[in-house]
Parts: sequence; structure tokens; C-alpha cells
Amino acid sequence: MSIFKDSRVIKLITEEEIAHKVSELGNQIARSYENCVEPLVLVGVLKGSIIFLADLCRAIDLLLEIEMIGVSSYGEATISSGAVRITQDLIRPIKDKHVIIVEDILDTGLTIKYLVDNLKAREPKSVKICALLKKEGKKGIEPDFIGFKIPNEFVVGYGLDVAEHFRNLPFIASYQM
Repeated sequence: MSIFKDSRVIKLITEEEIAHKVSELGNQIARSYENCVEPLVLVGVLKGSIIFLADLCRAIDLLLEIEMIGVSSYGEATISSGAVRITQDLIRPIKDKHVIIVEDILDTGLTIKYLVDNLKAREPKSVKICALLKKEGKKGIEPDFIGFKIPNEFVVGYGLDVAEHFRNLPFIASYQM
């Protein structure tokens, strides 16, 4: 069965809209760090941010380093368990570096708060957040760079999944259970 024709998937954000927004975010980040002499460190949050991170890093005209961190609060569920755990840690230190956490979606805020606190304990020069999506009506940490505000629905595509499926959709879609 084609995932592009799956009746549970309803397109919210097109490929073109995503490409335009990623370009805007890349330009905004480059302007914010244009006077930095050291490379900016993008920390991608596995697995959901990988596609966004790949496109975003190419849209930033600066020296960059890329690190990945794995965290989980969902497992294979569609609702957060409320407990965050690191599943894969950074390989290199971030002390005295400017860091941007690259996240696919901000939902409950639990994961991003945990990550900010964890990374700040490693003594970087700064920690900022770039999120492709933020659910409307959700309180908590506001990202420094944000792509789209979306309804409070479960979404898939462009790296986001349900039980590891639908990450490869080139657009963002609402997923109807």
C-alpha cells in the first residue's frame, strides 16, 4: 500500500512550504551568528529531526558542526510517557560553543526542557532552540527559531513518525488514528 495514498494521512504543510520555511530559518540563524568566529554546533534530536537538520544545515551559510542526541519520551505510543531518557549521547564536547538544538516538534515541552537543562550543564556559550513545528496552545519553552505553529494534532512526515512509520513522507500530515 502506498503511504502517499493512506487515508489516515491528511496533508497539513506542503513540500514547497517546508522548503521555503527552512530557507528562512537558515537565513535567520546565519544573521544571528554572523559575528561568531567559531563554528556553530547544531544538535539534532534523533530520530525525528534528521530530515529537517539535513535541509537546515545546508541553508545556513556559516561554519557548522553537527552533533546528534537521542531522547525518548514516546516509545511507540502517540502520547508522551512523561519520562525522558537519553538513548544516544553527543560524541564531542560542547563546552564554550554556541549550540542550537534542532527539534522536529515541540509538544508537551518535557523533552526540550530536559535537553536544554542537560546541555547547559555541559557549559556551552549559549543554547538556543530551532523547532520546525510547535503545537498551538502548548505552554513551556518557546523556541528561538520556529518554523510553523500547528493544531494540537498528531502529525507525521518529514521525519516525524508513528511507531517508526511515515518518516519518509516529504510533507507534514495530520495522522488520523
